[in-house]
Amino acid sequence: MQYLRSLIFNIAIYAMMAIYAVLFFIPALISRDWAFKACHAWCVFVRWMLRWLVGLETEVRGTPPDGEVVIAAKHQSFLDIIMIYNSVPRGKFIMKRELMYAPFLGQYGLRIGCVPVDRGKRGAAIEKMKRDVEKGRAEPGQLIIYPQGTRVAPGVKRPYKVGTGVLYEQLGQPCVPVAANVGYFWPKRGVLRKPGKAVVEFLDPIPPGLPVKEFMATLEEAVEQKSDALLDEAKRGGV
Repeated sequence: MQYLRSLIFNIAIYAMMAIYAVLFFIPALISRDWAFKACHAWCVFVRWMLRWLVGLETEVRGTPPDGEVVIAAKHQSFLDIIMIYNSVPRGKFIMKRELMYAPFLGQYGLRIGCVPVDRGKRGAAIEKMKRDVEKGRAEPGQLIIYPQGTRVAPGVKRPYKVGTGVLYEQLGQPCVPVAANVGYFWPKRGVLRKPGKAVVEFLDPIPPGLPVKEFMATLEEAVEQKSDALLDEAKRGGV
């Protein structure tokens, strides 16, 4: 039964993505504000459907930022994208260039100011990312980046990429780490969505001005320790 509920949920959220994209298309072309409203409305729908159909509560802890910051988050599944974006007023992601061509998702991503980055040699990718972010600095918002560069299953260790530190140094903004346990309930692959309580937690900001090496060590320790604690909580059933 849970598998069937999960399947219906997956169909419903992507169908609603298409509906919202069409309904908001003209307003979003006229004003970026409507593009943000469309994306936030869809995130609200997804979180409601998770609770109502799947039995999965979604909880955001800590204080989501509303100013000019870099958000460096744990990435475990599509759900952390939805929850983080839904929690901030004008989020924009560092995203894989391939996503530009995803129906609806890519077009709205560009409209809200997401920065597409080519995957390739690390040095070239970082330089490209720096240039693209610099071009987008005129647009206010919260720049969201995933330091590990890809979705990582809960409890699995994967190195943090220095590109996050380069952007932190370049932009001179505070960095807000975000921990998560969402991959325990909504894994990277597969249809099944588990009931329970999925959490993303905004942690204490890291002030600007740290050396890149020190910043990266501070960021990784904060995100990994809290994500591990949230995973333990998920396994205990939120107790």
